[in-house]
Amino acid sequence: MNLEEYVLNKARKAKDTSRSFSSTSDTDKIKILNCISEELIANKNYIISENQKDVEAAKDTGMSNSLLDRLLLNDERVSKMAKGVQKVAQLQSSVGNISEMWKRPNGLMIGKMVVPLGVIAIIYESRPNVTVDAAALCIKSGNCVVLRGGSEAIHSNNALVKIIHQAIERAGFSKDIVQFIEVTDRKAVDELMKLYEYIDVLIPRGGPSLIKNTVENSMIPVIQTGAGNCHVYVDKQANLEKALKIVENAKTSRPSVCNAAEKLLIHKDIAKEFLPKIYSIFEKKVELRGCEKTLKIIPKMKPAQDDDWSTEYLDYIMAVKIVDSTEEAINHINKYSTKHSEAIITENYTTAQKFLNEIDSAAVYVNASTRFTDGEEFGFGAEMGISTQKLHVRGPIGINELTTTKYIILGNGQVR
Repeated sequence: MNLEEYVLNKARKAKDTSRSFSSTSDTDKIKILNCISEELIANKNYIISENQKDVEAAKDTGMSNSLLDRLLLNDERVSKMAKGVQKVAQLQSSVGNISEMWKRPNGLMIGKMVVPLGVIAIIYESRPNVTVDAAALCIKSGNCVVLRGGSEAIHSNNALVKIIHQAIERAGFSKDIVQFIEVTDRKAVDELMKLYEYIDVLIPRGGPSLIKNTVENSMIPVIQTGAGNCHVYVDKQANLEKALKIVENAKTSRPSVCNAAEKLLIHKDIAKEFLPKIYSIFEKKVELRGCEKTLKIIPKMKPAQDDDWSTEYLDYIMAVKIVDSTEEAINHINKYSTKHSEAIITENYTTAQKFLNEIDSAAVYVNASTRFTDGEEFGFGAEMGISTQKLHVRGPIGINELTTTKYIILGNGQVR
């Protein structure tokens, strides 16, 4: 079997299975997910052992610490994955619900029913937890899934899919619900992107080059999960103690993820007071790169270059800019943002409302860290990613975002 036939076979199996699986009861979906959660815990040592093969290989290639952090699975993270699957199992599913129903003058009853998308393909890079999250979300929402992870996580993903298949079969269902493309050849992705007859939606999760390649070349509709060049703006009427805690958390709690803050904007009126304080906190753990005005206050800070304002670092690096007004901050953010998550720290209601209304991003915060842009933190359970586009979904992609609607029409012999 050549590569084209191999990928086509995976997609065809998912499509064939989706017809029956879409009508599976929520009780049965919960049963499958609980089995997956149990198998993850039971096979924890095996998962960690296989993951170590990927981690050691990645170290040999010189992978950065931030990407190694994304790749790593340990006892705590496997347990968290298992708990995440349980949370997804208990979420309220809207599949099968009739959201609207109305009667026409001719007696026809017309309604909108929530239905699964069908078959979802996920292309992702060095985060093996996506394997479990994606499978769980698709199962709960009645979708079949085709997974294609990065070569750097091949041992981890193979182990996780093996465990997921065991769990699905233990629950009494076909493992064809979850398909996994084991081939690491990038041509497999090219073949996958052609299969619009079998796959309904394609979701890429990874770096800018992966996203760009998918958007430009896929024949399948794409839900784009973008990079996170996230901003925090400290307004002149900010509570500075609150601002320091938020900025520190947004940057350092986990810098390798897409909701970490990469840029700090400070109003000129509080810059001389606030900047030395945040510099003192960050001096030994975060490399700050400042604009010209910033360097006048902290001369030993590294100068920011033009490309810093558009860069997602995913590391202990942050660019800092002093702005003259909220208007300038908003304009700067809308120019350089990847439309992911932005925050303002202010005690002024009018300024906060202006920021909320004028920032064009998926998640906009007032007096809170950007790190909350996450399916679990939003109450969605796990997430498929953070969509930075406006159609068909924006923000965290949970189970309800993996559905669509169809019209159902009930008649009594009406003709037109």
